[in-house]
Amino acid sequence: MTKGEMKAGDALSMAAATGNAARLKQLLDGTGVHPDTLNEFGFTALQGMMMGHDMIANLLLEKGANPNVQDHHGVAPVHDAARTGFLDTVEVLVEYGASVNIPDKSGALPIHIAIQEGHWNVVEFLAPLSELKHTNDSSSQTSWP
Repeated sequence: MTKGEMKAGDALSMAAATGNAARLKQLLDGTGVHPDTLNEFGFTALQGMMMGHDMIANLLLEKGANPNVQDHHGVAPVHDAARTGFLDTVEVLVEYGASVNIPDKSGALPIHIAIQEGHWNVVEFLAPLSELKHTNDSSSQTSWP
């Protein structure tokens, strides 16, 4: 990654993390930077966005951000949205192709995380889309729910 790409990735991530839609739109439209450009920490703007800002997710996804990008723990943005209980963000991610059956490194699906955190509106949305027989590493013999 070039120094210029890293700066562009940092700028995108900062705009997404702070919920600054105007700045994000300016960067995406004005500079032509790809929404999956990595920041200095190796994350995309979608991975670092402030959860609950579905407009930010929409902007990034409309410009081609990968909704299934995972970090080194296997966590995708849909896992984070489920963990924090932001149903609107989960819905936007799914609308743009986020897999609700993508496990993190422990094997947990977004629905597992939503159940663990008690976000029942997210669980209700994810249930018909999720592989409910999937098990994670910590529940090796137990299916959810």
